[in-house]
Amino acid sequence: MAAEINHLQASKRLNLLSLFTSGSTLICCALPATLVAIGSVATLTSLISHFPQLIWISEHKPLVFGLAGSMLLLAGIMQWRARNLPCPVDPQLAKLCQQTRRQSLWIYRFSVVIFLVGSFFAFIAPLLIA
Repeated sequence: MAAEINHLQASKRLNLLSLFTSGSTLICCALPATLVAIGSVATLTSLISHFPQLIWISEHKPLVFGLAGSMLLLAGIMQWRARNLPCPVDPQLAKLCQQTRRQSLWIYRFSVVIFLVGSFFAFIAPLLIA
């Protein structure tokens, strides 16, 4: 049983990491596009002057999206493998096991949505504007 719990915890950690990498896709592309769309270019300029790393992330968006997509794929595989693992017999541990599964699935789905929004602003929206 301990191995199953460890697998679920590893899956949850991987999902949190995929959430972090998916969030970088929003910072890379969706945030600047949104600021420009609402006419807040001064805010974008101030943001870039305080965080010049945003320029590097934007310049290397294929790498950022490749890493985020890889992490999402890996997290999805872990989710799939953990879906039918047995939970412990102890009621408290079983409840914790089920809660961890639900949280992990929610985090994964949220990460995928963030990735898709970032992908739209990075690769599809520029084609629609041009």
